[in-house]
Amino acid sequence: MLDRLFRRRREARAVADFYLTIVAQARLPAFYRDLGVPDTLDGRFDMVVLHVFLVMRRLKGQGAAAADRSRLLFEAMIDHFEKSLMEEGVGDSGVGRRIKTMARGIAGRIEVYDRALAVKDGDEGDAALQVALDNNVYGTASDASPQRLAVMAAYVRREAAGLESQPLESLMAGEVRFGPPPGARAD
Repeated sequence: MLDRLFRRRREARAVADFYLTIVAQARLPAFYRDLGVPDTLDGRFDMVVLHVFLVMRRLKGQGAAAADRSRLLFEAMIDHFEKSLMEEGVGDSGVGRRIKTMARGIAGRIEVYDRALAVKDGDEGDAALQVALDNNVYGTASDASPQRLAVMAAYVRREAAGLESQPLESLMAGEVRFGPPPGARAD
Protein backbone atom coordinates (compact mmCIF):
# COMPACT_ATOMS: atom_id res chain seq x y z
CA MET A 1 0.00 0.00 0.00
CA LEU A 2 2.79 2.45 0.89
CA ASP A 3 4.60 1.48 -2.27
CA ARG A 4 1.56 2.48 -4.34
CA LEU A 5 1.32 5.82 -2.50
CA PHE A 6 5.00 6.60 -3.08
CA ARG A 7 4.72 5.51 -6.71
CA ARG A 8 1.83 7.98 -7.23
CA ARG A 9 3.86 10.74 -5.61
CA ARG A 10 6.87 9.97 -7.82
CA GLU A 11 4.62 9.94 -10.88
CA ALA A 12 3.03 13.26 -9.87
CA ARG A 13 6.47 14.81 -9.34
CA ALA A 14 7.72 13.43 -12.67
CA VAL A 15 4.70 14.85 -14.51
CA ALA A 16 5.09 18.22 -12.74
CA ASP A 17 8.75 18.34 -13.83
CA PHE A 18 7.75 17.33 -17.36
CA TYR A 19 5.17 20.11 -17.39
CA LEU A 20 7.74 22.67 -16.21
CA THR A 21 10.08 21.63 -19.03
CA ILE A 22 7.29 22.32 -21.52
CA VAL A 23 6.51 25.66 -19.84
CA ALA A 24 10.17 26.67 -20.13
CA GLN A 25 9.91 26.35 -23.91
CA ALA A 26 6.65 28.32 -23.99
CA ARG A 27 8.24 31.14 -22.03
CA LEU A 28 11.32 31.63 -24.18
CA PRO A 29 11.76 35.39 -24.72
CA ALA A 30 12.08 34.99 -28.50
CA PHE A 31 8.38 34.20 -28.84
CA TYR A 32 7.47 37.52 -27.27
CA ARG A 33 10.36 39.64 -28.49
CA ASP A 34 10.81 38.33 -32.05
CA LEU A 35 7.44 36.81 -32.96
CA GLY A 36 5.19 39.38 -31.30
CA VAL A 37 3.32 37.05 -28.97
CA PRO A 38 1.78 39.38 -26.38
CA ASP A 39 3.89 39.25 -23.22
CA THR A 40 0.78 39.25 -21.06
CA LEU A 41 -1.07 36.71 -18.94
CA ASP A 42 -3.18 35.83 -21.97
CA GLY A 43 -0.19 35.49 -24.28
CA ARG A 44 1.77 33.33 -21.85
CA PHE A 45 -1.34 31.23 -21.13
CA ASP A 46 -1.82 30.55 -24.84
CA MET A 47 1.83 29.66 -25.39
CA VAL A 48 1.73 27.16 -22.52
CA VAL A 49 -1.50 25.64 -23.84
CA LEU A 50 -0.03 25.41 -27.36
CA HIS A 51 3.09 23.58 -26.21
CA VAL A 52 1.24 21.24 -23.84
CA PHE A 53 -1.16 20.48 -26.70
CA LEU A 54 1.77 19.52 -28.95
CA VAL A 55 3.01 16.99 -26.40
CA MET A 56 -0.48 15.67 -25.69
CA ARG A 57 -1.02 15.27 -29.43
CA ARG A 58 2.12 13.14 -29.64
CA LEU A 59 0.92 10.94 -26.76
CA LYS A 60 -2.54 10.49 -28.30
CA GLY A 61 -3.29 6.97 -29.50
CA GLN A 62 -0.12 5.51 -28.01
CA GLY A 63 -1.73 3.22 -25.43
CA ALA A 64 -3.08 3.41 -21.91
CA ALA A 65 0.14 4.58 -20.24
CA ALA A 66 0.53 7.44 -22.73
CA ALA A 67 -3.13 8.40 -22.30
CA ASP A 68 -2.62 8.46 -18.54
CA ARG A 69 0.51 10.61 -18.93
CA SER A 70 -1.41 12.99 -21.19
CA ARG A 71 -4.25 13.26 -18.67
CA LEU A 72 -1.80 13.91 -15.82
CA LEU A 73 -0.05 16.54 -17.93
CA PHE A 74 -3.36 18.29 -18.55
CA GLU A 75 -4.14 18.14 -14.83
CA ALA A 76 -0.70 19.57 -13.99
CA MET A 77 -1.41 22.48 -16.34
CA ILE A 78 -4.81 23.13 -14.74
CA ASP A 79 -3.26 22.92 -11.24
CA HIS A 80 -0.60 25.42 -12.29
CA PHE A 81 -3.19 27.84 -13.63
CA GLU A 82 -5.27 27.43 -10.47
CA LYS A 83 -2.27 28.24 -8.26
CA SER A 84 -1.49 31.25 -10.46
CA LEU A 85 -5.02 32.58 -10.02
CA MET A 86 -4.79 32.18 -6.27
CA GLU A 87 -1.44 34.00 -6.24
CA GLU A 88 -3.11 36.85 -8.14
CA GLY A 89 -5.56 37.13 -5.28
CA VAL A 90 -8.61 35.62 -6.91
CA GLY A 91 -10.85 34.48 -4.06
CA ASP A 92 -11.60 30.81 -3.47
CA SER A 93 -15.15 31.23 -4.73
CA GLY A 94 -13.95 32.75 -8.03
CA VAL A 95 -11.17 30.25 -8.74
CA GLY A 96 -13.44 27.31 -9.55
CA ARG A 97 -15.52 29.34 -11.97
CA ARG A 98 -12.44 30.74 -13.72
CA ILE A 99 -10.76 27.33 -13.93
CA LYS A 100 -13.91 25.88 -15.49
CA THR A 101 -13.88 28.69 -18.07
CA MET A 102 -10.16 28.16 -18.71
CA ALA A 103 -10.64 24.40 -19.12
CA ARG A 104 -13.37 24.98 -21.72
CA GLY A 105 -11.10 27.44 -23.52
CA ILE A 106 -8.22 24.98 -23.45
CA ALA A 107 -10.43 22.20 -24.83
CA GLY A 108 -11.55 24.49 -27.65
CA ARG A 109 -7.96 25.42 -28.48
CA ILE A 110 -6.88 21.78 -28.48
CA GLU A 111 -9.71 20.87 -30.84
CA VAL A 112 -8.94 23.73 -33.25
CA TYR A 113 -5.18 23.11 -33.26
CA ASP A 114 -5.67 19.38 -33.73
CA ARG A 115 -8.05 19.93 -36.63
CA ALA A 116 -5.69 22.43 -38.27
CA LEU A 117 -2.68 20.11 -37.94
CA ALA A 118 -4.69 17.22 -39.37
CA VAL A 119 -5.09 19.10 -42.66
CA LYS A 120 -2.10 17.99 -44.72
CA ASP A 121 -2.78 20.17 -47.76
CA GLY A 122 -0.12 22.89 -47.49
CA ASP A 123 -2.04 26.09 -48.17
CA GLU A 124 -5.36 25.01 -46.64
CA GLY A 125 -3.70 23.51 -43.55
CA ASP A 126 -1.44 26.50 -43.05
CA ALA A 127 -4.39 28.87 -43.36
CA ALA A 128 -6.39 26.93 -40.78
CA LEU A 129 -3.45 26.87 -38.38
CA GLN A 130 -2.79 30.57 -38.90
CA VAL A 131 -6.42 31.39 -38.13
CA ALA A 132 -6.24 29.28 -34.96
CA LEU A 133 -3.03 31.01 -33.88
CA ASP A 134 -4.41 34.45 -34.74
CA ASN A 135 -7.53 33.81 -32.65
CA ASN A 136 -5.66 32.38 -29.68
CA VAL A 137 -1.94 33.12 -29.38
CA TYR A 138 -2.30 36.52 -31.04
CA GLY A 139 -5.89 37.08 -29.89
CA THR A 140 -5.04 40.18 -27.88
CA ALA A 141 -2.33 41.48 -30.22
CA SER A 142 -3.07 44.41 -32.45
CA ASP A 143 -0.25 43.65 -34.88
CA ALA A 144 -0.33 39.95 -35.75
CA SER A 145 1.16 40.31 -39.20
CA PRO A 146 0.61 37.64 -41.83
CA GLN A 147 4.37 37.03 -41.81
CA ARG A 148 4.45 36.37 -38.05
CA LEU A 149 1.43 34.09 -38.33
CA ALA A 150 3.13 32.14 -41.13
CA VAL A 151 6.35 31.83 -39.14
CA MET A 152 4.50 30.69 -36.01
CA ALA A 153 2.43 28.18 -38.00
CA ALA A 154 5.63 26.77 -39.53
CA TYR A 155 7.11 26.51 -36.01
CA VAL A 156 4.06 24.61 -34.76
CA ARG A 157 4.18 22.18 -37.70
CA ARG A 158 7.93 21.71 -37.23
CA GLU A 159 7.51 20.97 -33.54
CA ALA A 160 4.61 18.58 -34.13
CA ALA A 161 6.80 16.66 -36.61
CA GLY A 162 9.77 16.81 -34.25
CA LEU A 163 7.73 15.37 -31.41
CA GLU A 164 6.52 12.57 -33.71
CA SER A 165 10.14 11.60 -34.30
CA GLN A 166 10.97 11.53 -30.59
CA PRO A 167 10.76 8.06 -29.08
CA LEU A 168 7.63 7.53 -27.01
CA GLU A 169 9.80 6.05 -24.25
CA SER A 170 11.66 9.35 -23.93
CA LEU A 171 8.44 11.32 -23.59
CA MET A 172 7.11 8.83 -21.06
CA ALA A 173 10.35 9.34 -19.11
CA GLY A 174 9.68 13.08 -19.07
CA GLU A 175 12.19 14.02 -21.73
CA VAL A 176 11.04 16.37 -24.45
CA ARG A 177 13.06 18.27 -27.03
CA PHE A 178 11.79 21.36 -28.74
CA GLY A 179 13.65 23.34 -31.37
CA PRO A 180 14.41 27.01 -30.91
CA PRO A 181 11.77 29.57 -31.78
CA PRO A 182 12.18 30.87 -35.34
CA GLY A 183 14.53 33.80 -35.55
CA ALA A 184 15.65 33.29 -31.96
CA ARG A 185 18.89 34.98 -31.18
CA ALA A 186 21.18 34.24 -28.28
CA ASP A 187 20.18 36.14 -25.16
